[in-house]
Amino acid sequence: MNREDALTQRQWYVIDAQGKILGRMATEIAKVLRGKHKPIFTPNVDAGDFVIVINARGLKLTGAKLDQKIYFRHTDYPGGIRQRTAAEMLQEKPEELVRLAVKGMLPKNRLSRHLVTKLKIYAGPEHPHAAQMPQPLAVEA
Repeated sequence: MNREDALTQRQWYVIDAQGKILGRMATEIAKVLRGKHKPIFTPNVDAGDFVIVINARGLKLTGAKLDQKIYFRHTDYPGGIRQRTAAEMLQEKPEELVRLAVKGMLPKNRLSRHLVTKLKIYAGPEHPHAAQMPQPLAVEA
């Protein structure tokens, strides 16, 4: 198999986030999205695979991060800064909590904006990607 064939063949992996620690899971996801688990890894080439995260509502944060970690966003209006704790994010938008954690572990360039599109996150146990036959990806608890 030559390099081009290896780049075009992408695997699909599924991770069950139930009971997993957010940061440790996000590092493994970022590694797979970039393709660092493959011997053909090149920093400026998208050689990564797709990752599906299910049960995002059931992940854990260590220490006091649930109450002390704050996520900020701005509405683009004057005085429009909004903030949420990690507990509120986990309750309302657990998908966004995982997406922000993984996005922060990717390089800050145009390629990473493309890599984030290969991450599919679902709060519950169902996902619509059964046709891709995703394989389970082992992540430490």
